[in-house]
Amino acid sequence: MSKQRYWKITPDEIEKFVYDESKLLNWEIKCTKEPEEEARFIGVFMYRNGTPYDYESIKGLTYYYNNIPRTELPSITKFLQDKFGGKELEKGERIFLKDSKELYSGKDIAALAREIESKFKTTAIITLEFQDLTQEEMKGGGLPEAKLLPIPGK
Repeated sequence: MSKQRYWKITPDEIEKFVYDESKLLNWEIKCTKEPEEEARFIGVFMYRNGTPYDYESIKGLTYYYNNIPRTELPSITKFLQDKFGGKELEKGERIFLKDSKELYSGKDIAALAREIESKFKTTAIITLEFQDLTQEEMKGGGLPEAKLLPIPGK
């Protein structure tokens, strides 16, 4: 089994990718607020096999935050819940939307990234992690070799 991680992808780039969605293991949209030096960001992500929550895996969207006032969290949660549903659970700096709708297409991830950018005045950078993509699938899907970050392992 091989894994491939693509990083520093923009919404415009991912929208054009064509890949086997069943091979996408996880994705993350990291949305940074200006000025960057203040390290204020929201990260929305999804793991195909679930996100660890205590001793179980929770399916659905999750987001984390850094240097974001707690007073802003309800509007972020409401925005995501209105779009994708799910039961809100919180653990540390992570908000889980248990059993929310799952997205795996480049177009859907790009659309969400753009909506977050617009609504919360952020800049989005996307990371994708795949399992067992062939060289042909990478090239044919438009996945840029320059943004491939190899993952050591088997």
